[in-house]
Amino acid sequence: MTDAGPAAPPLTGIRVLDLTRIVAGPFCTMQLADLGAEIIKIERPGHGDDTRHFKPPEAGGESHFYLAFNRGKKSIALNLSSDEGRDIVHQLAAKCDVLIQNFRPGVMARLGLDYDVMKERHPHLIYCSISSYGQEGSMADRPGLDPVLQAEMGLMAITGDPAGDPIRSPLSLTDLFIGLYASTSILSAVISRRDSGQGQHIDLALMDGAAAALGNIAQGYFCTGEDPVRTGNTHAVAVPASAFHAKDGMFYLACGTDRLFHSLCKDVIDRPEWIDDPRFRSNPDRLAHRDELMRLLSEIFAEQPLGYWMPKCREAGVAAGPVRSISEALESPEVAERNMVVTVPHPTAGDLRMLGTPYKMSGTPAADPVAAPLLGQHTDEVLRDLLEMDEAAIAALRDGGTVGD
Repeated sequence: MTDAGPAAPPLTGIRVLDLTRIVAGPFCTMQLADLGAEIIKIERPGHGDDTRHFKPPEAGGESHFYLAFNRGKKSIALNLSSDEGRDIVHQLAAKCDVLIQNFRPGVMARLGLDYDVMKERHPHLIYCSISSYGQEGSMADRPGLDPVLQAEMGLMAITGDPAGDPIRSPLSLTDLFIGLYASTSILSAVISRRDSGQGQHIDLALMDGAAAALGNIAQGYFCTGEDPVRTGNTHAVAVPASAFHAKDGMFYLACGTDRLFHSLCKDVIDRPEWIDDPRFRSNPDRLAHRDELMRLLSEIFAEQPLGYWMPKCREAGVAAGPVRSISEALESPEVAERNMVVTVPHPTAGDLRMLGTPYKMSGTPAADPVAAPLLGQHTDEVLRDLLEMDEAAIAALRDGGTVGD
């Protein structure tokens, strides 16, 4: 038997027309790029994706924010306000499987590139719209960004110290949630089109993604009719699950089941008598005596360093890990082992370190990492190779301001 060599990434042959910017849309199309899809990112000449200007920090003149969410894509600088630019979008759409956009509702209609128009001309096209509050309804025309959605949808209310104010996560959580939903929806639509031959419209709202992410917190409210209280570093119902201070540093222990608590008592802290202690026998008992248990555990853990506790927890099968800084996490050997930090060449930054992809598949591996493109880096390539334009035609478009850098 001959070795056929490595298989192509799973989305090889899928082409995506990417009219998104900031985080939610670019995060979605970056995932599709990781899986092998060809992503053609449309950007405004002379300006590009808004995140190109979110700096410092930067590398080679490119914003860290832009670099973070746009790896593996091709960039063309195209003026959508011109008739020629919109015609190029239609030419590209005819050769693409997916179009994804995250302009405010109404913008694509004013450009003549909304779903109804595109469906008429390109019935095969899967058209994904991402907005803050959805394409229709009383909130559709309202601007919204991730921090506002975190506030409005309760994510801030459950985050932070119980005695303090609600806290926003510095991660763009609602953008990341809806980016994941978008990639899942698009792949589902690709599979559906395989049977029907027809594209469809996907309408995704940051608000919906934020609500869906509430999960058990939302269900707890439905069961009780009461708002949950903030629990800081502890868990609302699993005890003990919290941050503790060892002799030389902080770590987090998650030990919410009776089995894990028994292992903790016997094999980690040498308190086997706690297993039958009526205060701690079951999770409801531990929840009722949370403050007392946390005090006792804090005293015990403070007696020894992390190097003592972490191996014992691991050997006992109890989940625990040190509270690390970003640098400590990204430079850790386990992150390196999983290839989650990679180095790639970049036209202006040289050797650029960036996050790797979490997709690990044995049969159809993810695409090799490629740095985010410069603004308009692939304009001529896409027009020439995909739309079969000659140099004179491309030069005329550039002279007329339809395409640029």
